[in-house]
Amino acid sequence: MITAGVWVGMVMAKPLEADSAVTPGTIEDPVVTKSYVDEQIAKISGGGTTGGSTDGAAEAAGLEVVEVPIGKTLMVSAGGEVVVRVGKAVAYSSDTNGISDLTGGIDIKSGKDVPTNHLIWFPRDGRGIKGHPDEIVPLTVLVKGSYTIK
Repeated sequence: MITAGVWVGMVMAKPLEADSAVTPGTIEDPVVTKSYVDEQIAKISGGGTTGGSTDGAAEAAGLEVVEVPIGKTLMVSAGGEVVVRVGKAVAYSSDTNGISDLTGGIDIKSGKDVPTNHLIWFPRDGRGIKGHPDEIVPLTVLVKGSYTIK
């Protein structure tokens, strides 16, 4: 019985195999390389090449350690990012809107505390952070983007 099953399996397996007249690498069945796929993705996304790696220096070049003196306000341009590292900070906004705490997923209104080690995004000009009124040491922050101290 087992012999018959093996024989039937061998005879019947031939029609189930992929008998194809298509040759790999032809127009009917193209072989695509990773570099070609990366090039097409880069064209679609409008960016440069993909698949490469950087040493991190270009990304880190945009970060700057800034010390904000007591009583001064760090005004960050639209699209800028800040991480408070040392000291207590409060949000400042020239209008009723606030700044975005991307780590906490909340909007921080003017005059409210800005948590340390949270990524803060400034969606528009006219917004910044300053030291808490009770703070006796300058703020130390990481800034990405343009800014002024007023």
